[in-house]
Amino acid sequence: MALLQLASRPGVGILLLCFAFFQAAQGISLQVQSDGGNASSPILYGFMFEDINHSGDGGIYGQLLQNNGLQGKNPDLTSWGSIGDATIAVDSNNPLTSAIPHSLRLDVSEGATGTVGVTNNGHWGIPVDGSSFQIYFWIKGDLNSNITARLVGNGTGTEYASTSIQISSNSNNFTYIDATFPTTIAPDGNVYFELDLDASEVAGSSLYFSLVQLFPETFKSRQNGLQPRLANALDAMNGSFLRFPGGNNLEGEDEGSRWKWNETVGPVEDRPGRQGTWGYYNTDGLGLAEYFYWCEDMGLDAVLGVWDGYALESGGNTPITGDALSPYIDEVLNELEYILGDSSTQYGAMRVAHGQKDPWPLKMVEIGNEDNLGGGCDTYGERFTAFYNEIHKTYPDLTIIASTAEPSCLPPNLPNGTWMDWHNYNTPDGLVGQFNMFDNKDRDVPYFIGEYAQNGVDWPVMKGSVGEAVFMIGLERNSDVVKMAAYAPLLQLTNSTQWKPNLIAFSQAPSHVVKTTSYYVQQMFSANRGATIKEVKSDSPFGPVYWVASTGNDAYYVKLANYGSTGQEVSISIPEKGNGKLTMIANDDPNAANTDSENPVSPVESDVTATQGNFTIKLPAWSVAVLVAN
Repeated sequence: MALLQLASRPGVGILLLCFAFFQAAQGISLQVQSDGGNASSPILYGFMFEDINHSGDGGIYGQLLQNNGLQGKNPDLTSWGSIGDATIAVDSNNPLTSAIPHSLRLDVSEGATGTVGVTNNGHWGIPVDGSSFQIYFWIKGDLNSNITARLVGNGTGTEYASTSIQISSNSNNFTYIDATFPTTIAPDGNVYFELDLDASEVAGSSLYFSLVQLFPETFKSRQNGLQPRLANALDAMNGSFLRFPGGNNLEGEDEGSRWKWNETVGPVEDRPGRQGTWGYYNTDGLGLAEYFYWCEDMGLDAVLGVWDGYALESGGNTPITGDALSPYIDEVLNELEYILGDSSTQYGAMRVAHGQKDPWPLKMVEIGNEDNLGGGCDTYGERFTAFYNEIHKTYPDLTIIASTAEPSCLPPNLPNGTWMDWHNYNTPDGLVGQFNMFDNKDRDVPYFIGEYAQNGVDWPVMKGSVGEAVFMIGLERNSDVVKMAAYAPLLQLTNSTQWKPNLIAFSQAPSHVVKTTSYYVQQMFSANRGATIKEVKSDSPFGPVYWVASTGNDAYYVKLANYGSTGQEVSISIPEKGNGKLTMIANDDPNAANTDSENPVSPVESDVTATQGNFTIKLPAWSVAVLVAN
């Protein structure tokens, strides 16, 4: 059972009314107990990621050009343009590979002079951050000359990079080209990329370009890696896990458009991509291996979502059941062998051939996504059991997570060790109302809060972020049974947004990253965690102030949230601790928000000292604070 503090007894609502004036006048007294306590989950806070809001392509995935492989059945020239006396077209007669069947054809006019070439505008611009950029592309056509790669300010003509690349190609086969070149940081994202050459060298002929890739220096210098500005913001949160690849983007609109692991691995020229769930094409340059490297580079546990026979409920799809599930179960077993198998196995050998010798340390697999929604519930018990039995038989040490906590959707006897995923998009008041919902839950079946956030706003607002903090305090108090929790969605390109609000927003200006009020709450809670949740005795009930205390590494961590419009004073007694550091965010305006135009809220840190054994903390209206006493 959870530690039930004095303030969680029946009648708390009446007590709140009775003590409201007394609290304001006298303050709240908390006494953190040194003895006993409940073990806290060591992986409580982490990330849920799927490619939504161009959070992958155009976002954290480092490749900066849009539509760079002309992928899909009916590709167009989105983001591409031509230079000089030449035209461009999508060509299907000169495929690079079976996965990349289209190329970009540059047709140069007879007698053309001057400069000709192709341009790409990126994903609403290109963030030129001053690092060394790398370019990779394939070219086909008779050419023995130089091509110049440039990054240019759109409308200004300012050149932020230029490099000349010697090309010796022919019309029979594609030639692979790569180069590294320095850049100068651009003041904004209004930058385009171009490849140009002397028109007289190719007048009256055609050149074919395929899979043009442009990367800045990546996070941890990982090949085919992540954009540093976004990866750094996530890394600073000290998360513990990464759930991928979704979410709705795992499911697809139908069986054919589901996320297929085997089409996201190996060389990028062998990845066809897919029509993503959120309205745009996914290149799958950010694929299965890249997710695991992301986990490795940030020290995260992987939570792998697998398709379980049910596509999005919005498509009116009928779940696949019975024997028809067999090929999809096999698909998951093959994926797990790719991840966990040694070189003697078929798919383990494939992983080794792709450059990853050792198996990845996968511990958790989630079967499906939100199968309680739409028409998925009635058959989920059967589908979950079919996948569970085969996965558990081969990999008995994996933790299996059900995609719902709805009892009517689950098998009557959930296998021992199974976790349940519960999602919670709610109003601020609704989040606060769920503060104690896990206090008396069955401890035998752990929970994963796979997605949660305030809703109904464009940007996280202070009131909602404090409401999330109250909800999180409730989770942390019960982190013996709530094993993991993740805010969602994670990232948002402001030029193309399908869901609001989001934790971190960005444009293509190289230094533009919006750390929302909810980001700071997540960071404060995740970066300050103890191993044991301690009992806290109080002279006041919960509300409007909420708290939780933990200890670990010879430090005490006390988290506080004031969900109210009046300041509150809190006195905290911590055994044998007299010094500490206080981190706080607050704003008197409950609707205050960090947006792409203003950032009124940021954490403030201060050193604090106990007086006569007590730390005195003044919590402003709508505030969240973390006290670390050591």
